[in-house]
Amino acid sequence: MNTSFNWIKDLVPGLDCSAQEYMDAMTLSGTKGEGFVTLDKNLDKIVVGEVESMEKHPDSDHLWICQVNVGAEKIQIVTGAQNLSVGDRVPTVLDGGKVAGGHDGSPLPEDGIEIKAGKLRGVESFGMMCGIEELGSSREVFPDAPEDGIYVFPKDADVKPGDDAIHALGLDDTIHEYEVTSNRVDCYSVLGIAREAAATFRLPFNPPAVPETGADASEKSADHIKVTIEADDLCTRYIGRVVKDIKIGESPEWMKKRLRASGIRPINNLVDITNYVMTEYGQPMHAYDLSTVAGNEIVVRRAKDGETFVTLDGQERKLDSDVLMICDGEKEIGIAGIMGGQNSMITSDVKTVLFEAATFNGPNIRKSAKRIGIRTDASGIFEKGLDANNAMDAMNRACALVEELGCGTVLNGAVDVHGELPQPVRIPFEPERTNDFLGTDISREDMLSYFKPLEIVYDEAKNELICPTFRQDLKSFADISEEVARFFGYDKIPTTLPKSGATAGKLSFKMRVEGVTRDVVEFAGYSEAMCYSFESPKVFDKLLLPEDAKERQVIKISNPLGEDFSVMRTLTLNGMLNSLALNYNRRNKNVKLYELGSVYLPKALPLTELPDEREKLTLGFYGEGDFFTLKGVVEEVLSRAGLKLNPEYDPNSGLPYMHPGRQANIIYDGKVIGFLGEVHPEVCDNYDLNTKAYVAVIDMLDVVEKATFARRFNGIAKFPAVTRDISMLVPKNILAGQIEAMLAQRGGKILENYSLFDIYEGAQVKEGFKSIAYTLSFRDKEKTLADNDVNAAMKKILNGLESLGIELRS
Repeated sequence: MNTSFNWIKDLVPGLDCSAQEYMDAMTLSGTKGEGFVTLDKNLDKIVVGEVESMEKHPDSDHLWICQVNVGAEKIQIVTGAQNLSVGDRVPTVLDGGKVAGGHDGSPLPEDGIEIKAGKLRGVESFGMMCGIEELGSSREVFPDAPEDGIYVFPKDADVKPGDDAIHALGLDDTIHEYEVTSNRVDCYSVLGIAREAAATFRLPFNPPAVPETGADASEKSADHIKVTIEADDLCTRYIGRVVKDIKIGESPEWMKKRLRASGIRPINNLVDITNYVMTEYGQPMHAYDLSTVAGNEIVVRRAKDGETFVTLDGQERKLDSDVLMICDGEKEIGIAGIMGGQNSMITSDVKTVLFEAATFNGPNIRKSAKRIGIRTDASGIFEKGLDANNAMDAMNRACALVEELGCGTVLNGAVDVHGELPQPVRIPFEPERTNDFLGTDISREDMLSYFKPLEIVYDEAKNELICPTFRQDLKSFADISEEVARFFGYDKIPTTLPKSGATAGKLSFKMRVEGVTRDVVEFAGYSEAMCYSFESPKVFDKLLLPEDAKERQVIKISNPLGEDFSVMRTLTLNGMLNSLALNYNRRNKNVKLYELGSVYLPKALPLTELPDEREKLTLGFYGEGDFFTLKGVVEEVLSRAGLKLNPEYDPNSGLPYMHPGRQANIIYDGKVIGFLGEVHPEVCDNYDLNTKAYVAVIDMLDVVEKATFARRFNGIAKFPAVTRDISMLVPKNILAGQIEAMLAQRGGKILENYSLFDIYEGAQVKEGFKSIAYTLSFRDKEKTLADNDVNAAMKKILNGLESLGIELRS
């Protein structure tokens, strides 16, 4: 958003500060200034000069010797301009003055160009007459300026020799640029910025007085136009008003100056009025030639799929049913909120005009503009979501300008079609709570003084603040507190602790478990990877999943970047294997990666509720290490998270993407919480990973559910331990985990620990068996163990092992 500083000063009487001071103060109060441009920078000693005589240069065919009246004196200037005539009034730089740049529009020098008296082919010249480019502007802003020549003031311009030419052209101004957030739609207007300036500098806000128009007219707008809104979900209000006896002409200079300062090229009085009101009120308007509106009827409806429409710029646009159209009784005449149609454009022959001020659904305007491929100043404002109440104020202002400029006769009343209009929001006024919230000590009266220029009204009877509907961002106590904070001054608020009582924060339990997990795996040499949650459906084929696998039941993305990112992942393996393969093919050795990321499991398809979002710890590596190396890291993670039981492993996991016989489900307390093992060689080939790779996946929600950080101190043992070794012949189908579970169950409280120290399979062991040996350590915390105590425990253990088909080796 850009505004003219002079325009702001007109709306805020008494505003007297430099451009830099203004920008700094506005930024501190919440209207962030991005910068400013001083239009008259490097312009000095430039006055209005009147050409009183011209004669040919005696030594040149293209130079003129001009006598120029500059008010206090007449000076002689030699010029090569060919567009001058006697009596023309032009911007004239006096001896020692400065201009901003060259006539060819070349980049402006930092300090401008100084003009000095001199001689041109032997004839003295005491100044220079300027083209518009030499004044730092362009023909885009001054369309009446010649393409190659001196700028000549219009004949009816209110200027005389010696006047300040920079002021006459409106270049004695500063243009401020603001970064306006989307929730402050009111600040996409000069009035909105001026209101903020008035509140910032504690000055009165003086908006333009808008007189009643059309009250004496013998005809009503409703006699000439009918309005119907069919798509009321996309159009909240449509106001139409008719103006007859149109007289197209030039706009007054004050309006041109303000439009130029806003970067808008003046065209004619009718177009300039709509542009002026859009800039001033932030409400785009449009004017239709009523003679082109069939049946004098306006219908606001959706377009039909496949329709085409030629806009004002002459381009044919393809439409669909999500595009809102302004139509007459027979045809489309405009794309709502974006651009009018060529079939209803204003021409110089127009006699009767229909003014339109409407409000539309902001997101729909944005989407329509993107689909159609056109974005205008109007669509950029409409897409923010305008206040429907502001539309009538803008219409009244436009009609008042029509009468002020004498360019038509405004008919009585307007046709106003709308649904329920927004009502002011009422928020309880709680100054004590606001002070507690901000850590300030601001009086009730001071707070109310901040609200007055913002047009927030205090209802003393109900102790409520009534927020105007153009402030769509004010909805709650926190919003009101923010208004107090920014106008009291963020820089004045002292640093204090919140008064809620909770002055110290901490990580959630889940985040603490995640932190411990990261510590363990990073200590084990794993580096964190970040993988996409969006994947391709082709992933399931690469992972050898059958067609009926539940993992193929995925959530499809409605607006994917492409097929490779079209579904939400149900497995984390694809991202991990891609990362390992990338490292392998770049010749990195011994790569270890981990990821803490989510999978998205739909409860039903199509979606009727949010999916089950499960966080997974995924470990992956290749190089040094094997299945048991990975198993050790998994067990350390579970142990550090406080899981008291030892995990069990089921080799019958049957996962198609894992190597048969080298995989296992991780079972804790009877529940499968993950899996680990070697990746299937065919899967590795699918990922161009030509080495053995190992992965483990753990459901972190299951871990968090069982985790604890409660730790109990156990003192150093006072009594000695007793150790026994047992060597067994074990059937090959019996796992070490089953043996250890039996040891823990039968050993009782005195079994302190056990450790496997030998596994042997060979000729000395009978077929179908393996030899396994354990060291058992027994200790009692209350006494020294006797042989009878240990023998009784050993007998229970051996009986349990025999029930598994295990034989004790002698």
